[in-house]
Amino acid sequence: MSAARKRNHSTIGVIDIFAGPGGLGEGFSSFQSSPGTHPFKVAVSAEMDEAAHATLQLRAFLRLLAQQEGRVPLDYYEYLERVAKCEAARPSEYFGEGKWKALWQLAEAEALNLTLGQEADNRILYSRIEAVRRNFDELILIGGPPCQAYSLVGRARQSNVKGFKTKGIPKHFLYRQYLRILADFKPALFIMENVKGILTSKVGGREMFKSIMSDLANPAAALATSTMSGGKIDRYVLLPIHVANKEERTEDLVANHPDRFVIRCENHGIPQARHRVIVMGVREDIMHAMRAKIPRLPGLTTPVGEVSIEMALAELPRLRSGLSRQNDDAKQWRDAVVRERDRLLKNLRTSLPTVSARLDELIPAYRLPRSAARYNGKSNSFVAKLHDPAQTVVLNHETRGHMESDLGRYMFCAAFAKVHGQSPSSDVFPRQLAPNHRSWATGAFADRFRVQLFGRPSSTVTSHLAKDGHAFIHWDYRQCRSLTVREAARLQTFPDNYVFLGNRTQQYVQVGNAVPPLVAEQIARVVWQVLDGVG
Repeated sequence: MSAARKRNHSTIGVIDIFAGPGGLGEGFSSFQSSPGTHPFKVAVSAEMDEAAHATLQLRAFLRLLAQQEGRVPLDYYEYLERVAKCEAARPSEYFGEGKWKALWQLAEAEALNLTLGQEADNRILYSRIEAVRRNFDELILIGGPPCQAYSLVGRARQSNVKGFKTKGIPKHFLYRQYLRILADFKPALFIMENVKGILTSKVGGREMFKSIMSDLANPAAALATSTMSGGKIDRYVLLPIHVANKEERTEDLVANHPDRFVIRCENHGIPQARHRVIVMGVREDIMHAMRAKIPRLPGLTTPVGEVSIEMALAELPRLRSGLSRQNDDAKQWRDAVVRERDRLLKNLRTSLPTVSARLDELIPAYRLPRSAARYNGKSNSFVAKLHDPAQTVVLNHETRGHMESDLGRYMFCAAFAKVHGQSPSSDVFPRQLAPNHRSWATGAFADRFRVQLFGRPSSTVTSHLAKDGHAFIHWDYRQCRSLTVREAARLQTFPDNYVFLGNRTQQYVQVGNAVPPLVAEQIARVVWQVLDGVG
């Protein structure tokens, strides 16, 4: 990058669309090219969900606040204390008046509550991008656009694909909004995140990822027209973010093996087996200028060993679950757990004696609270990345209530995993624990109830956590519960001072849909190395 750019601490503006609560943007903003130097700044972000947008906007404010003050001021931690006590006003009321009013207004201008695909909202976004682009040497585009319809963005093209039906669902067309920004604003580089299943998806028998790659490589041609291109067409070269040691990063690598776009988070210091497709597109002129350098750039960090779930959740207070659909206090909860334990023991002594012996030792942790706001226990090197010592309160850490029968299932699963080192599948479930699902015996629900195993990374944190916690059972059978929002956020590597707004269901959705910020920060490092020296 030119000398003029190197003097500027924020030279690259980030456009973050379909941003959710801001995991990708958080990682890019956190990256330091040298101590104290943050080359990426979120210029504009857009999210349609109101609760996720509220989270996104508060985080934008915190970044601006820390940038202006040189650190996170005590005012913010005083706000967190109020949040922990459920005494805080809405952020727009707390920070939107008085001392921090001007800064809050900047956050409002950055983080937009927009439904892309609606033309009025599109115009707001494009106007904002146009207004901020002159503040940066380059722009990049990041986000995870819904790709149900993939590259089929024109009505004529859709009608020519046999078997493709959108049934009028607007989300089928949202991928087009990503392409429009590429075509109209020609950012230097883009990052597109999506689920692994996109690689094998078909519409009308047609492999759609090939079409996606074609569209991303030439977005103007894919759209057939663009509104602001000025006649110049820019293409993009698609590259993998991660390459193995001594392996070259080339377009042929992913053209021949699209699965090389897949990032396996547990291999990169994340306490979660999360596998996602991450496509990097480099504008053709930059690729040409940096062709000798880009193939040899290293990939993501590959530490020795994995980060286990219990390491990730260190310092968080232990909790018990609650009872749903009835009065809930410690004694009633303990009695319910004991009833379920005794019911299990009657049926497991012969069929699963080792599990039965483990349950026979069970003393329910009924003295634990259902929520707690103070840290306890020892920290470790991983938690130190997420917990600022100035923060004294734990946020979003409250358990669900469960049906009594589910307490028995959770207890059994955790005890089975303790004995056998794996979560039980449906075929080893005691008959009396089988849920009332007609498909249970077919194997369709083989892993519906899943324990997160002590000593290993968790399974993929998903938005399904919002519906129930059956696939995210805590390994300690004495607590008899599913994971809290904060525990899921730790597995997703969100900092502890990241406040998730909305109700608990909305918070689970936000966490489950996000890109882990510590992975995003590693992606940002690769992007910076690609762009450093351009100009």
